Amino acid sequence: MSSSASQWTTLRPIVISSLVLLCFLVLFYTYYNHDFKFPHFNKDESSHLCSVGRAQTEESNPNCSTELLFKPPRNGTQRIQATAADTEPDTIVLIWMWPFGNKYDLNCSAFNITGCHLTDNKSLYHKAHGVLFHHLNINRNLANLPKEPRPWFQKWIWLNMESPANSPLIPDLNQLFNLTCNYRRDSSIPVPYGYLVPRTSQDESFKLPAKDKLVCWIVSNWNWRYRRVQFYDEMKKHIKIHAYGNAFGQRLSGEDYTKIISSCKFYLSFENSAYEDYMTEKLFRPLLLGSVPIVLGPSRQNYEDHVPGDSFIHVDDFPSAKKLAERIHYLHQNNTEYMKYFNWTNKFKIKLSFFGKEHACNTCSYLQKHRQCQTFLDLNKWYWC
Repeated sequence: MSSSASQWTTLRPIVISSLVLLCFLVLFYTYYNHDFKFPHFNKDESSHLCSVGRAQTEESNPNCSTELLFKPPRNGTQRIQATAADTEPDTIVLIWMWPFGNKYDLNCSAFNITGCHLTDNKSLYHKAHGVLFHHLNINRNLANLPKEPRPWFQKWIWLNMESPANSPLIPDLNQLFNLTCNYRRDSSIPVPYGYLVPRTSQDESFKLPAKDKLVCWIVSNWNWRYRRVQFYDEMKKHIKIHAYGNAFGQRLSGEDYTKIISSCKFYLSFENSAYEDYMTEKLFRPLLLGSVPIVLGPSRQNYEDHVPGDSFIHVDDFPSAKKLAERIHYLHQNNTEYMKYFNWTNKFKIKLSFFGKEHACNTCSYLQKHRQCQTFLDLNKWYWC
């Protein structure tokens, strides 16, 4: 017999005994450690592993970690939270802060969305499927965010409808959120300021309101550095512009606003900053009220992603404010050409989004349809860079 065979004969009992002992220890640990579970890849359960965090220390914010967290329930409390959420008949969306302090009713029936429980009751935090945070109400030091650890199945949603120029960047928010709710089309839950819907046989046909003014502008935020202010200063040299709003010492009611826009053939829909998809009520209200918007903001192509190209006039279509004024004078004298800007009303009508409420209801609808894990790892780069 060779020396190697002799050695194996000697070692074999030791190897076999070691394997038996190892198996016994594994079985013993499994039996007596109730929290131990073998890993598995059940699609329904793994789809809820959505908590994400980043920040300084767990003491400063227990929802923050230097690592990404994708952890299923590990203890009795977590399992109770997960079970409570799964057995809820409705999807719970917790409104952590009311946008600008403005409350709204919590019923989603106006949007044909059912099975939602919108609430501002923070005692439901551990059962909420989603928590909605309004960016401009978040303290820079994050002091008004939840202090308790985030339930492992819960998604945090970042809500903001202001442009990057008017939204302060808060670095520590960068990896806190799972989803975004914003006017941008590439947002997780896009909610524009307004949108077109098909006109039905039940809708009244469009009727152009009576006009007694050619060009109007209502503005409160006045800054001579803004392109819109500079363009207005040049344009008014070539055409009369009826200007209103706080910038001109006139505080208007909602009724005043409607009457003024309806009475103007053209309205200066000048945004305060130019960003992709940033088209506010300055565009959609004139379309709704029967005035032709003269837009200043993102590119014409981007506007045409939202509304028909023959429903508005873009300032960049003209080499100068003077040439634009000449075009307006021409349309004023040629009613057939002017009325072409309303051809879209034969098939469509405008709906304005309900700020806050529509975002919360659409968030609920989204959560109902997307139970899988989702993370948003670089909010700052996506929105501000």
